[in-house]
Formats: sequence, C-alpha cells, structure tokens
Amino acid sequence: MFEFSQYLGFLLFLSILTLGFWLMFFLVGFVSYWVGGASWEAYKEKRKAKKEQSV
Repeated sequence: MFEFSQYLGFLLFLSILTLGFWLMFFLVGFVSYWVGGASWEAYKEKRKAKKEQSV
C-alpha cells in the first residue's frame, strides 16, 4: 500500500492549487470593486462639473 510520504507531493499540489484559486477569486472581486468604485467617482465628478458649468 501507499505510505503517507507518497501523498505529501499530492497534498502540497492541492494546497497550492486551492490557495491560488481563492487568491484569484479574492483579487478578481477586489479589482472589480475597485474599478467600479473609481468609475462611479469619475462619473459623479463629471456630472458635478457639468452641473456647475451650466449654472
């Protein structure tokens, strides 16, 4: 049968794969939140400038 030492490489691979997946999941969520917030702030600034210019 297999011994525990033979599973260490496989367990290490699964650990790194899982950590990489969750890191990618977090970064995609964070970056989309950041881009969305920056876009919304830029839109509000443009709208404010346009409103001040017309008044």
